[in-house]
Amino acid sequence: MNDPATLALNADELIRLALKEDISNEDVSTNAVIKEYKKGTVQLICKQNGVICGLEVFARTFKILDPATEIKFYAKDGDKVAKSRHIADLTGDIRVLLQGERTALNYLQRMSGIATYTAQVAELLKGSKTKLLDTRKTTPNMRLFEKYAVRCGGGNNHRYNLSDGVMLKDNHIGAAGGITAAVKAAKEYSSFVRKIEVEVETLEQCREALQAGADIIMLDNMSVEDMKKAVAMIDGKALTECSGNVTKENITAIISTGVDFVSSGALTHSAPILDLSLKNLHPVVE
Repeated sequence: MNDPATLALNADELIRLALKEDISNEDVSTNAVIKEYKKGTVQLICKQNGVICGLEVFARTFKILDPATEIKFYAKDGDKVAKSRHIADLTGDIRVLLQGERTALNYLQRMSGIATYTAQVAELLKGSKTKLLDTRKTTPNMRLFEKYAVRCGGGNNHRYNLSDGVMLKDNHIGAAGGITAAVKAAKEYSSFVRKIEVEVETLEQCREALQAGADIIMLDNMSVEDMKKAVAMIDGKALTECSGNVTKENITAIISTGVDFVSSGALTHSAPILDLSLKNLHPVVE
C-alpha cells in the first residue's frame, strides 16, 4: 500500500467507485455556497486513541478529485495516535475538500479501526509462538484496504482470495465424500507448491486429515481441551490453525493450546471505527 504504483493499479478503481457512490451527479450543498474556485485549508484531527491506517488512501481520494490538492501528514500508517492529535493539513480547492471529505474519512476511519483492534489482539499474543491471521470475512470491495489494515495493526494475512490457496472446508469435504477423498483430489489437482489446508471439527476428523497428508489442519470451533489434544496428536507433522469465534476476550485461552496460527474474522467484521474528523476549514488569503 505504500507503493504508489500498486496503489494506483489496485486501489484507484475502488476509490473512484466510492466517490461515484457519494457524488452521483453533483455535490448540491457545496455548489450552492461555493460557486467557483476558492483556495482553502482544513485539518485532520484524531478524536480518540488508536492506530492510524489508510493515510495514502485518504490522500488518494482527494488527489483523484483534484491532483493539485496538497496534503502534509504528521503521522504514518501504523503509528499510535492520541485523542486531539493533529494528523494532517489539506490545502486546495475548497469544493474538493468538501466533496471528498466523507469518502476519505470513511476509508481512514474503517482502516484505522481495524488496525487498532488488531493491535489490541496482537498484544495478547506477545511472548507466544502463535501468529494472528485475518480471514476472508471482509466488506465487499474493501478487502484490499482491510487486509492492509490488519498488517498495520501487527497481524498477518491469511489467503487473499479463493485463488491463493487450497482450503477444504466442511462443504468441500461433504461434496467430495470425506476428508481423505477431498485431500486426494486436491493433491491431484493443485500445484505441488500449494499447501493444502483442511478444516476439522472433531478429533476423529483431525486424525483423518493428518493421515491423508494435510499440510495445515484448521481446528474449527473446538473446545480448548480438544484443541490441546489435537495439537498433541498432530505433533508437528502439520501446521495447526485455530478458527471460530476468536475474539480478544477468549484468545488467551486459545494460545495455551500451542496452535501455530489463530485466525479471527472479528479483526475485519467487528472492529469499530476510529473516530477522525476534518476540522477548521477556512479560506486561504493569497
